[in-house]
Amino acid sequence: MKEIKGYIFDLDGVIVDTAKYHFVAWSNIARTFDYELTHEDNELLKGVSRVDSLEIILELAGKTLEDDQKKALLIKKNEEYLSLIEGLTKDEMLPGVEDLITEARELGFKIGLGSASKNAEQILVKLGVIDYFETIVDGNGVVNGKPHPEVFLTGAKNLGLHPEECIVFEDSQKGIVAANTGGFGSVGIGNAEELQEADLVISSFEKLTYSVLQTVFIELHNN
Repeated sequence: MKEIKGYIFDLDGVIVDTAKYHFVAWSNIARTFDYELTHEDNELLKGVSRVDSLEIILELAGKTLEDDQKKALLIKKNEEYLSLIEGLTKDEMLPGVEDLITEARELGFKIGLGSASKNAEQILVKLGVIDYFETIVDGNGVVNGKPHPEVFLTGAKNLGLHPEECIVFEDSQKGIVAANTGGFGSVGIGNAEELQEADLVISSFEKLTYSVLQTVFIELHNN
């Protein structure tokens, strides 16, 4: 890839662990049609839009609902989720991610967010880090959800960068596919087996620096 000039971060599970709140809210929705959502089921919802998440749960439960019923459940889920994250603070950011962003800003890198969440700005405000991001592309501003690369391509365009000048940080398989398809460098945060298509997989942002990333991506380019 070209010289690294920008980072684009997913939100849930990358900057902050809001997955647990999504799980609680979706579990309560699933119980309304007598389905008990499992943690394994919840893995299928990573990086997926609210609408598509409901469709996945309905398919798992073998249920069919009318459009007006779906709309009501989507509203209910979001209201419950917003209630659950009301007390969200910077303490819930993933360890090391703010240090990496701060270092990148000091190096003159451009920072963007690419998330399926429609509550991204609200969450970043609660965390006190919204000013770190030069562009925020979320579920309100894209037509195609991950694994389509639209959210990252739009982010790179807004930053004035080419995809090959950006590294995407993702915790979902769909997000990694989106990054790779779009021509970005990709870093997976989480399980190496689940994220094996990423250029680099890390368990934590702690001790991750630009120099470490540069070394990894130079080696990948040379190979």
